[in-house]
Order: sequence, then C-alpha cells, then structure tokens
Amino acid sequence: MSTDTNSPQGTMSDAQRSAAAADQALLPAVVDAVQAAGARMLAEFSYDARPVDRTGIADAIQAGDAVSLEYLRDPLLAARPGAGWVEDELDTGVLPKGEWWICDPVEGAVNHVHGMTHWCVTATLVRDNVPVVTAVSQPVTGGLYTAVLGGGAHLDGVRLRPSAKTDLDAAYVYTGQAAPGEGSETYRRIGRSVTAMMERALLVGVSVPATLQLVHVAAGRTDAFWQYSQVRSGLVPGALLVSEAGGKVSDTRGRPWTLASEDFLAAAPGIHQAAVDALATVA
Repeated sequence: MSTDTNSPQGTMSDAQRSAAAADQALLPAVVDAVQAAGARMLAEFSYDARPVDRTGIADAIQAGDAVSLEYLRDPLLAARPGAGWVEDELDTGVLPKGEWWICDPVEGAVNHVHGMTHWCVTATLVRDNVPVVTAVSQPVTGGLYTAVLGGGAHLDGVRLRPSAKTDLDAAYVYTGQAAPGEGSETYRRIGRSVTAMMERALLVGVSVPATLQLVHVAAGRTDAFWQYSQVRSGLVPGALLVSEAGGKVSDTRGRPWTLASEDFLAAAPGIHQAAVDALATVA
C-alpha cells in the first residue's frame, strides 16, 4: 500500500479520477451501513455484561456479529453490485483481483460483551488488494472516521493529521493481539517488541481492537501502532485512515505494506524510521 495517497488530482489519470469520484460517491452508503449497525449494537450493549466462561464469551460474540451483519451485508452489496464479500473477519492474505468488502461487524467484540466501551463497526472496500473506502463507527462516543483513497481521512468531517513528533522517546505507542490462539512464537515476538519499545518510547500500551488504535495514530493522539498479524479486517480500515491522514504505513522492516505482509506498522512520519529501527531488534 502506498503511504502517500494525497496526490494532487491533476497527477491522476482519467481512470483514476473516475474511480476516485465513484469511491467518494459510495462513501455515504458505507457510512449509513456502519452507523445503522453501530446503533443496533449500542442497543445491545450493557455496562453490566459479565460472561463467566469462554463458551459464554464466544456465544455472545457470535450472536452480536450475526445481528450487526444484518445491517451491513445487504446494504453494502447493493451499494456496490459485483463486489465480493469476505465471510470470515479473521481471514488473512491476498484476495483475488477485483473489489471486496472487508467488514468487522463488532471489532473489539470481546470488549463489547464485557461491558467495555472500546469497540467499533467497520466496513472497507478493497480493490485489487488496496483499501479504497472505509468507514469506522464508534457508537459509544459517536465518532465516525472515514477515508477515501486520494481524498484524505476525517473524523466527523474534520480532516485528520498525524502527530508532529520527531523523537521516539516522546512517543506514545501501541500494539496488541489480532486474534485468540495466535501461537507461542507470535506471543514471544509481541513480548520482545514491547520490551524493545519500552526501552525507547515514552509509553507503551497493549490493547485491542487494532482499528481503534490506528484511528488514534491517524488523529495524532498516539504516534505508532504495530502488530504481528495478517488479519485483514483489523488492518485495512486503519491503514487507509493513517495513510490518508499523512502517516506512514509499512511492515515492521519499513517495506511497503500489502495484504501479503507478515506484520504491520503505522506511525507518524517523524518517528516511523525510529520505530522500524526499534522493531528491527526483535528476532
């Protein structure tokens, strides 16, 4: 994925301008879908939710996803006839050519079912493995994050910009798990990376979901987020938001990020290289 998508319209080809105009015209339908799903899941939300075991957690998450999908799937497929639908929100890797909807009906569902507010609803259109339109609804706070390739990133219509920091020792950075059961080697890498960043950054956080960490990077509240993951649904919304805000998106070695990448890094431009250097110490 390009990390500089804010190209002047004059440098775009006619085909690119046409696609960008169509993507911009699609955005209201995407916003309507995630807000409708978010409102429904907010009605299901309770601060008093207390599942007692893993089975109860899984059942509650599955039930919530099914409810939210009723507000996402049909409207989005109708808005973009011919686009495919990724069924499994935990899928990884490169998609077939063409357009695909990648959605998470309740990203951070584990928080939702435990009465915690850190969850959202996301929908992203991916074209030839590049995210081009995204909307993220955060129902508890009412925040709506949107981005269109080449059109910038916004929170409730206000343009987003990343942090202006240039020193990693002043940076607030985050990481987290992508999914349960990722394996001991991934957990060891996460632990080593947290240690590496604690030795260099001001403050390190570990939390889920990824998208709600990435919107903070796009908005300049935090300075970097990295993850040892290929889970598409947790990365494509934030990748587009951060890059369109003016941040840098890569893998942890600083190479261009794609859906084939093994890991992920998004950072403010001024600390991106320092973050790459810190994570390079993680075997």
